Amino acid sequence: MSAVPYRGKRAVDLLLFAVLAIPSVVVGAVAAAGIATTSRGPVLFRQCRVGRDGEAFTLLKFRTMRHDPARPMGFPDAALVTPIGRLLRRMSIDELPQLWNVARGEMSIVGPRPTVASQVARYDDRQRGRLAVRPGLTGLAQVRGRNALTWTERIDLDLEYVRTQSMGLDLRILVSTIWVVLAGEGVGGHPTDDPIAAPDRASS
Repeated sequence: MSAVPYRGKRAVDLLLFAVLAIPSVVVGAVAAAGIATTSRGPVLFRQCRVGRDGEAFTLLKFRTMRHDPARPMGFPDAALVTPIGRLLRRMSIDELPQLWNVARGEMSIVGPRPTVASQVARYDDRQRGRLAVRPGLTGLAQVRGRNALTWTERIDLDLEYVRTQSMGLDLRILVSTIWVVLAGEGVGGHPTDDPIAAPDRASS
């Protein structure tokens, strides 16, 4: 599936980045202090993710799990989530550092959520169509179920976004995202029996 971003999408990303930058730095500083003072380890979590057209990039998040150098931090493990990490996830504050990924042009504000290479390797040809656009901070799947959906359901919504993307759709998703974040909908869970989302046992 080939897809050309609607005219002005990058300009909208940069405008939203400019609007969100200062409040995000303030909120991020508080979050970073909370992480640093309540658990050992780096404040930021870095992981290789797959972006547009299969290009790899380093995604940034605030660390929300206990740091264990002997255990690669990839697939979510609820037992390892710290108290401050639970709060950050509940409010989606852990995703704020990805605004830097947006500024760098690796992500967009709205688009399919970026995933790891081991999951992309399990996609069929149709599902790989979700890689036709830049991944986003939020997307259609995030406002229609988030982690409560299976990955197959999420990918189907991502493909719908790729086919119908427009500035109007992005604005509707952004407004819906505010409600989803405030309500805490779909925060918990990642189906562990989902064949696409299953962790890569070879690297964990």
